[in-house]
Amino acid sequence: MILHACWRGSHHNPRPVLVWLHGFLGSGEDWRSVQADFDGWPQLSIDLPGHSGSGDQRAGDFDTLCTQLKATLAHHQVQRYWLIGYSLGGRLALYYACRHAQAGLQGVVVEGAHYGLASATAREQRLVHDRRWAAKFHHQPLKLTLEEWYQQSVFADLTVRQRDTLVSLRACHHPDALACALLAMSLARQPFLLPELHRLPRLHFLCGERDHKFRQLTEQASLPLTVVPDAGHNAHRANPSAFAAILAHQIINV
Repeated sequence: MILHACWRGSHHNPRPVLVWLHGFLGSGEDWRSVQADFDGWPQLSIDLPGHSGSGDQRAGDFDTLCTQLKATLAHHQVQRYWLIGYSLGGRLALYYACRHAQAGLQGVVVEGAHYGLASATAREQRLVHDRRWAAKFHHQPLKLTLEEWYQQSVFADLTVRQRDTLVSLRACHHPDALACALLAMSLARQPFLLPELHRLPRLHFLCGERDHKFRQLTEQASLPLTVVPDAGHNAHRANPSAFAAILAHQIINV
């Protein structure tokens, strides 16, 4: 099934298409502040299952999601492209590049994305964690669950005002669709991709200066990393100009 997607820029531009994949609770609109710096490129923002324009599509496993991504790219006649993903969207981009990549993929740039848990015990613990959150999305008022979500340690750098803004922005989603997406695309269900990632020719990680968890994960794994200054986990939202400059360097200098 085709995922909802929106174009920015000319479809006939000879440059590769920048394909944007948002994080959990997000939408393709999340990239607007960064996309403005790439108006010379064709760009396609995709809404993942359970989110925004793809809210009526039930999320499946990662292989199903990659099949949907391939079908969406084919529908829009995308032949040469970069995948750019944040958090959940970054994990999808990593899995796609390792297991489903086609000849047209030019490279992958991900932000705040996990390469997978190495042990079965860690995956079991993560699944318990995500099931608790899914239950909250199913049974609590959405606003309350979102307020609790943005109190997690990974969002510790956000101000009260920034949290309130995100809660208001995400309140448009359907909570049951979010719960299903959270479980279907859980980190617990993602394979440990690190050995495969080291073999990818064009891969780069970005993370915010204050995103200590993902910075440490990426550095310990010896993966190519650039730190975005004055930013936390959601670096492209906190410092879009710096994020765009780093991204431009990666996609131009290949």
